Amino acid sequence: MSDFSSPRASSGALRRQLFAQTWPMAIGVMSLLGFQLVDSAFVARLGTVPLAAQSFTFPITFLMIGVQVGLGIAIAALISRAVGAGELERARRLGSLVLFGGAVVIGCLAIVLWVFHVPLFRQLGAEGEALELIGHYWPVQLLANWFSALLYFGYTLFRAHNNTRLPGLLMVTTSALNLVFDPLLIFGVGGWSGLGLPGAAWATTLSFLLGLMLLGWRLSERDWLSSADLIGEARRSTAPFAVIAGPAMLSQLMPALSAMAATALIASLGEQAVAAWGLVSRLETVSLMLVLGLTMSLPPWLGHCYGAGNWPRIRALMSIAFQTVIVWQLVLGTVLALAAPWVAGALSSDEAVRDGLTWLIRAMLPSYALLGLCMLVVSASNALGWPLRAMMISFARLFVCYLPCIALGVWLGGEMPYVGLGAALGNALAGSMAWLVFRRSMREMPEQARPGTADTPS
Repeated sequence: MSDFSSPRASSGALRRQLFAQTWPMAIGVMSLLGFQLVDSAFVARLGTVPLAAQSFTFPITFLMIGVQVGLGIAIAALISRAVGAGELERARRLGSLVLFGGAVVIGCLAIVLWVFHVPLFRQLGAEGEALELIGHYWPVQLLANWFSALLYFGYTLFRAHNNTRLPGLLMVTTSALNLVFDPLLIFGVGGWSGLGLPGAAWATTLSFLLGLMLLGWRLSERDWLSSADLIGEARRSTAPFAVIAGPAMLSQLMPALSAMAATALIASLGEQAVAAWGLVSRLETVSLMLVLGLTMSLPPWLGHCYGAGNWPRIRALMSIAFQTVIVWQLVLGTVLALAAPWVAGALSSDEAVRDGLTWLIRAMLPSYALLGLCMLVVSASNALGWPLRAMMISFARLFVCYLPCIALGVWLGGEMPYVGLGAALGNALAGSMAWLVFRRSMREMPEQARPGTADTPS
């Protein structure tokens, strides 16, 4: 199979290769995020307060995910560039560094988030029974988040070597395990009454632990790691890593900070509003499965093309990705908007939560076509050596477009239809802005591939 850096690959061949790399990740993301949505649906059966308590933890979980994704973006970029340049031994050293360093960083962050969890969640608007429930749920969820980060770093190694099938398969496996554990640990079995809300976190923890064992077994069969001269490699790679990881991490942290601010705004509307917002947040990530799959599969290929100096191929890949995302998200968003009452009814039995969720789905889901476009631009910018540009796009999307529009919806009407319309407007503005920035950036790049670019076996 030829690399995307090949100048002889046709548009049809590129599309087939890109889809072949993307669909395993898209299915994996769908299953992983789908089980989180079902997880919230199980918790909703415990009542509105447990669902609101879980919803308060989502922004902090996004914070941890932002750190791990920022680290993963930098490592994937460096490893894919090293592979594209034929520096295979360096790629092995970088693989070892990400597994060890990433585990330490996320572990330290989890400890900090536990120590300061009470004032943190109070700032988000949690109080009373919801805060008490968070105290029982959060330490186990932090452990699950750490296992999730270790899995993600392992997936990063496979993706950097153009292997998306195993990560996709493991995502499906862990999701299936979680769906088995969830009802057993939340509601119990036989004469055992279950663990309630903490049971959802324990189900996720056990699923990810089993996934880690499978990942370690398959990783041991690959020659992608090396313990030789790790200290020297760390010194050599610190500067290029920081140039990518710093802005990338800030770009990934900004959604978490934005989610925290949005949750605090929604909390002023009551616990039912927080519960509805938490459910639509889960539904958002599931509906963006194709976009998320592309943001995982596309950057390594872009990194290879970047290393080969093949900008025409980069343009072709991004054009295919843009067209796919726009069409898919518009169709999916329209279908879900039409089916909003039935979807909301399946996720919650509380009438106020169900009504709020229905309005949010109708307003927000179609706008994810432009949100997906913005996410692709940020991901591609990191892979193409424009991390500062990616960070600025993320900042503008969240703090210039998205949050102000949500705040406007809260202040104008104080009801979920206005909040949903505000979020949709923010997504539309962000996608349009990102598209214009990317077009301008590509005009500055060479129109021809660098001489000597040739097929590279994968």
